Amino acid sequence: MAAVWKGTIAFGLVSIPIELHGAVKDDRPRFRLLHAKDKSPIHYDRVCERDGKAVAWSDLVKGYEYAKGKFVVLTKDDFQTAAVEKTKSVDILAFVAAREIDDRFFDSAYYAVPSKGGERAYAVLREALRRSGKVGIGKIVLREVQHLAELSVIEDALVLTMMRFADELVDPQELHFPAAKLVRPQELAMAEQLIEGLTHEWKPDQYHDDYRANLMKIIRAKLKGREPELKHAEQPQDAQVVDLMERLKQSLAAHRGGQRGTARPRRAARRTKAA
Repeated sequence: MAAVWKGTIAFGLVSIPIELHGAVKDDRPRFRLLHAKDKSPIHYDRVCERDGKAVAWSDLVKGYEYAKGKFVVLTKDDFQTAAVEKTKSVDILAFVAAREIDDRFFDSAYYAVPSKGGERAYAVLREALRRSGKVGIGKIVLREVQHLAELSVIEDALVLTMMRFADELVDPQELHFPAAKLVRPQELAMAEQLIEGLTHEWKPDQYHDDYRANLMKIIRAKLKGREPELKHAEQPQDAQVVDLMERLKQSLAAHRGGQRGTARPRRAARRTKAA
């Protein structure tokens, strides 16, 4: 797998050479739009809204729409003036407790792999982070864009996760959420029982993308000229909850019925990202 970035992790006076490799992958099938008549792929042209004619790449500029239909044009020099210094370094600015970071901040993740000569320093930083229970917070310029980033430990790897800046998050105060005073003690107790009964160890391999699996079955069946054999999805329950207490009772009863003759699932301790 080719590296998407090469540089260093810098904290204090320590500099560790690394490469960034993607930590996630997208296996969803890709589709192209075709002409229904002859199955030819469709191409898109850059068409001017005013005269309806195609425009060459060399005649395009970037504009910021400051009002409806009104733009200010930015040149290459403008973007270069605004750009921060493109250093080849992940500059760690602080170390914080992993549990303090809101999950909404996290975006795409990359493995930070040590380059030749950086193995010992890499291992030292990794084990120090693991023991401390903390993560590093820094900045990196990746693909011309500056990102906030978290450096954490997952098994034997240092993982660099791109983060959102605080002003990119939507303030929950802008939306309406029900007050805690609406909660009835009996309903809360039953909901807690249901959560406890459905608590299992985190095993990500047991969760699968059913939609992707069905799409691939349909594609393979079409290639062979056959009808796909798909499992019928369960009918969704009515979203309108008329009697919450009754629904909770039914959920508990259904779960207990399914648990008869089986061992009670062991409750796993919550793991932090840096564990």
